[in-house]
Amino acid sequence: MLLVAESSSLIYLPFLSGIMALILAIIHIFSGKLLFLKGIPRNAWLSIGSGVSVAYIFVHILPELSEAQETVNQATEQVLGFLEHHVYLVALLGMSSFYGLEKAALRSRNRNQKAGNGDVTEPEIFWLHIAFFAVYNALIGYLLVHREEPGLLSLLLFFLAMALHFVVNDYGLRENHKHIYDHVGRWILAAAIIAGWAIGIGTEIDKNSLALLFAFLAGGVVLNALKEELPENRESRFWAFALGAAIYATLLIAI
Repeated sequence: MLLVAESSSLIYLPFLSGIMALILAIIHIFSGKLLFLKGIPRNAWLSIGSGVSVAYIFVHILPELSEAQETVNQATEQVLGFLEHHVYLVALLGMSSFYGLEKAALRSRNRNQKAGNGDVTEPEIFWLHIAFFAVYNALIGYLLVHREEPGLLSLLLFFLAMALHFVVNDYGLRENHKHIYDHVGRWILAAAIIAGWAIGIGTEIDKNSLALLFAFLAGGVVLNALKEELPENRESRFWAFALGAAIYATLLIAI
């Protein structure tokens, strides 16, 4: 009976992952309508969402990447033997890439303000930002289909963490880019999730490459979550961040 139940869940997982990809896309399209999230001090639900996504990375993903690191080392021993920590270097690359993007956006907003063009990014920075986040969203859509740990429970945990993470990301992107994000950006990012899922349905990569994709995602999630919490002018709520992290970490450990 257990074998039949597992086989049945495997059959329906692609369908479920497609539903989840659609929901994540809808989050990008409609999260701007959640007016209660706006304002200073930062809404507690945004901090809770950041805490959940960071907890997912540190409690669920990084331990799996630690195991995958051994496999990656063995597979690349002859070609890239001089690199001992491939997975963690890719995580660092993910974090550094999004840190650079955020700094570019802030500088662009400052330049526009000084030029009297309003508190919004310049067009070229907007497109750079959206291009990177489109790839990021496509990666998340792809990983809905292919994860380090297969199965329904793994899919649900990943989906919940990314759904809350997308609300936080969407809020930050809207703050940087204002109306152009609503008119263009959110639609591109929503489409990127569906495109990533579709690529995942049609293709499959080896376990080592999958570990590297998750590593890049881990670095990006940590940076994108913390950059929204740390600025003093946001008046973020530490208790809410800690609560979200503690609850999700407890859930991950319990199951």
